[in-house]
Amino acid sequence: MKPVNLKRLAEELNLSVATVSRALNDRYDISQPTKDRVRELARKLNYEPNPYASGLRRQKSKTIGVVIPEVANHFFSLVINGIEEVARANDYHVLIYLTHEDYEREVSVARLLASGRVEGIMISVASGSQDYSHLDSLQEKGIPLVFFDRVHEEIATANVTTNDYESSYEATRHLLDTGCRTVAHLNLSKSLSIGKRRLQGYKDALQANGIAYDEELVVHAQANKAQDIQTIQELLLKRPDIDGFFASVESLAMCCYEACRNLNLSIPNDIKVIGFSNLETASLLDPPLTTVTQPAYDIGKEAAKILFRAITKNIPVAASQSMELKSELIVRGSTAASVDLVAAKAH
Repeated sequence: MKPVNLKRLAEELNLSVATVSRALNDRYDISQPTKDRVRELARKLNYEPNPYASGLRRQKSKTIGVVIPEVANHFFSLVINGIEEVARANDYHVLIYLTHEDYEREVSVARLLASGRVEGIMISVASGSQDYSHLDSLQEKGIPLVFFDRVHEEIATANVTTNDYESSYEATRHLLDTGCRTVAHLNLSKSLSIGKRRLQGYKDALQANGIAYDEELVVHAQANKAQDIQTIQELLLKRPDIDGFFASVESLAMCCYEACRNLNLSIPNDIKVIGFSNLETASLLDPPLTTVTQPAYDIGKEAAKILFRAITKNIPVAASQSMELKSELIVRGSTAASVDLVAAKAH
């Protein structure tokens, strides 16, 4: 016999788990007829809430959990700063959990947080994540959940992201405008929506400029710096016609620099490089890196605001609260146009 939990009640009533949870907790945003239906079925099936988790939530830990895939990427450091500003204003503590881009570790962290030690969770999913049932279980327990940057779109909750498609389109078009004709794309993940949107922006920019998409020029990250550098070098040796790289994450842009240096290729004379990056030192690299700079601090701040409205004002987290902030293309030396192109445009 199936266990009598929130998920079973939701299935039999054809409601969401979140709606059932809010109905049982007499939340203001649920109609009285719906509350009556849920309570009647709960009584019929002898539903018993988890007293341990419920007790912990009533006790209030004054703590939220933030799950991120890595800290080496300056983007996530800025996001955490934005989150902490809002948390301090609400007199809450922030617990940071690292998945190191590992799916099993993400599952383990989710199970730990499901115990009730935090009042809300913010997460940017690992690049290897595909099954998200461990995150569904958090919602089943009534724990507010907000995604940022890397999201799972099938879970009905708020996402705070950037305009990944448009930014990728603009970045690729910029490379083409500077004279590139064979642009390779270094992608984050085949499965994550963020990787799919950035790849689609790259594809569409090529098509709009009359250049055929070549799957051989798309490289997916391995979450291992040495392997990624080696993969890029092998691609450059196999395809010496490559004259531009668009890196969808900061770490891969840095791998491009190292791979080109190892092969004695000059940036931007031989190959131009652009990447998503919030590196404060981007302007100090040799040459300075052209970047798509995301509003990382604001992403953290806005995502935290949504979470704390749920925690402190009982306003449930909903997909309708999702936000898309705009990134900025900052042109630097790594995509400088060749002297011949500049002269041709001037002429």
